[in-house]
Amino acid sequence: MEFGIELTPNVKFYEIEFYAKLAEDSGFSYVWVTDHYNNRNAFVILTILAKATQRVKIGTGITNPFHINPAVISSAIATINEISNGRAILGIGAGDKFTLEKIGIRRKKPLTCVKEAVQIIRRLLNGETVRFDGEIFRFNEAKLTFNSGNVPIYIGAQGPRMLKLASEIGDGVIINASHPKDVELALKNLNVKDGFDIAVCSAFSIDRNRDTAIQNAKVVVAFIVTSCPNDVLDRHGIDEEAVNAVRKALNDAFAKGNWRELEKAVTDEMVEAFSISGTSDDVIDRIEELKRLGITQLIVGSPIGKDKAKAIKLIGREIIQRFRLS
Repeated sequence: MEFGIELTPNVKFYEIEFYAKLAEDSGFSYVWVTDHYNNRNAFVILTILAKATQRVKIGTGITNPFHINPAVISSAIATINEISNGRAILGIGAGDKFTLEKIGIRRKKPLTCVKEAVQIIRRLLNGETVRFDGEIFRFNEAKLTFNSGNVPIYIGAQGPRMLKLASEIGDGVIINASHPKDVELALKNLNVKDGFDIAVCSAFSIDRNRDTAIQNAKVVVAFIVTSCPNDVLDRHGIDEEAVNAVRKALNDAFAKGNWRELEKAVTDEMVEAFSISGTSDDVIDRIEELKRLGITQLIVGSPIGKDKAKAIKLIGREIIQRFRLS
């Protein structure tokens, strides 16, 4: 099993560069950069990482064809592939509904949009002249002027139909989940072919002290809990009253700075369901469960650790090395 790291460019570019280089030195195989309009531009950051790293594969985790046209995505990721000497990967999905609505974009027909975008991107990256008359996109003899090389495409998917689509048109899938129950259910919707990479992106928090790791995960878990569908909450026995308490505490935390109350509202059961958190032994046990289900890549997502650099090193020494030797 391979390990990836998800980095959010909401900090200075040189911090992302530092963490990416540290992840590479610590044994990670993939660096995924999130793509939202309100953070530093993902493709610009990937250009920096292409020059700063030597071995890791680098890509968007994930972009979407609602806020960037497939032709622009193709050109951007092909350029990253050229700069990185063939290490680019493309993560693409339907995007975050809430974030897109902030900039006036409605996600119309997300399944169709992603399918058409991937079809167009593949053809452009293959050097074809693209004529395309779809429900969402229309192309009239579009063509890149340079050779991109091979760029694997991963589909970000949660629901059954998008998961099925991912296994049909993708080289891999990225599933946001942390608990074996959720991963097992998602995998039932995949028709896996040889070489298909099943990546699970998890909220992750590691520390020598279990309580520190759990506390550190709670803000991220709060956002997950308050945006979760009811069927997922029911699966983990989390009732509406508990979710409303977290929602109120989250609002108060932003309005009044009362983060302590948020930490009280987010229960350890929520952290267990929606993150991989704890000591090295704790997270190894959970990762072993996920590996047995058939995942082939674990993407370590926010918050990673109270001290991110120390956490990355710890993951390299005690998690990645463990799984490479097993």
